[in-house]
Amino acid sequence: MRLRQDGSLLAMKRRVMMMMMILLDFANSVALPAPIGVSMRSVDMTHVLRWRPLQAACDTALLYSAQFQGEFEQDSNTWLDALECQLVPDAHCNVTEDVNSDSDYNLRVRAQCGSLLSAWTELSPAFNRRDTVLTVPKMSVTVVGDALHVTFAELPRTSIVSVTVWKRGAELQAVPYSMPAEQAVLHVAALQEGAEYCVRAQTVLNARLYSRSTDAECVSITGPDAAWKQPTAVTLTVVVMAMLLLAVFWSVLNCRPGACQDFFHKEPPPRSLDTDWDIEVQVSPEEAELYEPIHVSPAPNADELRMQKADESELKLTVDLVDMIS
Repeated sequence: MRLRQDGSLLAMKRRVMMMMMILLDFANSVALPAPIGVSMRSVDMTHVLRWRPLQAACDTALLYSAQFQGEFEQDSNTWLDALECQLVPDAHCNVTEDVNSDSDYNLRVRAQCGSLLSAWTELSPAFNRRDTVLTVPKMSVTVVGDALHVTFAELPRTSIVSVTVWKRGAELQAVPYSMPAEQAVLHVAALQEGAEYCVRAQTVLNARLYSRSTDAECVSITGPDAAWKQPTAVTLTVVVMAMLLLAVFWSVLNCRPGACQDFFHKEPPPRSLDTDWDIEVQVSPEEAELYEPIHVSPAPNADELRMQKADESELKLTVDLVDMIS
């Protein structure tokens, strides 16, 4: 009889413990509020699940976890943990690796404070990665000989880049190119040397979603020899300038005033700039006989001129008297 009473007592204790555990789980599930404002931000095929941080008091760190359902999981009514969204302290996490097909995905988030768990909050509506927003691709154009290298960075996965190349002034004859995102670099060869070519590009996803086009970037084709001509010219210029600087530096250090007179010889000024100079004309002996020396007398003054005129008048009068007598 006593054994039966002990067994009944033990069974009752077990029921009480089970009820307490159920109540504790229920309390844990409702004691913490569920996250709100769950949304998806998807740019260039990078998908980030976001929600508003809880304002509830928590003695420990407030953490969040997320789960997802793809097409297969929806059929089996199961949820999978998102790889980068388990017990994260931030109010966002990256689900790009989990959302890896073009089907609709259900996602949900819950909060945790120590042993307390909140209810799940689902994303509404479901998310499809084809709804991502495409930005303008980051493009750079370089010239290699007679070819163009069009390089792209951070292209969305599974996307295609549409590139248009044309010679300046002939945009109606533009040539389109298509390149998968995994290639990253487009090579356009056999272009006209000396001509200027322009490039424009945009990202395409699933042939229905397009980004805005880049601004046209134009470059000149320098030709196949430019790859070595320009570096060679720069190298020679640097070498020559270095030699000139070295020569000037050496002359400043080693050339003293007395030792550099031979290098810095001062030439006398030309005779044409001298104010005191005589002109000597060389005459051959035959030409000298043809000339007679000319003596130049100084000009007479006024008294001498009057006396000379009086003598000439007297001489003329004497001559006239002689003529009359004769």
